[in-house]
Amino acid sequence: MKKYVFIITDRNRGTLHVGMSTNLIETMNFYRQIPDLSFNASQKLTRLVYFEELNSESDVEQRFQLINKFTRMQKERLIRKVNTNWIDLTSGLDYEVINHSYKPAA
Repeated sequence: MKKYVFIITDRNRGTLHVGMSTNLIETMNFYRQIPDLSFNASQKLTRLVYFEELNSESDVEQRFQLINKFTRMQKERLIRKVNTNWIDLTSGLDYEVINHSYKPAA
């Protein structure tokens, strides 16, 4: 099973949240559906800007602990290395799921 460490942000890039998941699409759907109890619309964490796929639970836990201790500047550098424009990577995940679930007719 795939395991991920990810960073999500709001539309203004004001908050960076580090998390772990075994299903990024479901995780992002969860974050998008969280009621606005403590965030206004501009602060909702809805943009997946960085993720890493790792092989084991211990690898994910170690990487999560490391990235979680990063300063904001270190997290931003990590994001910019692979996602210069901070685009939402969720749409690419949706495409990958659709592409892999497609089975051509025999």
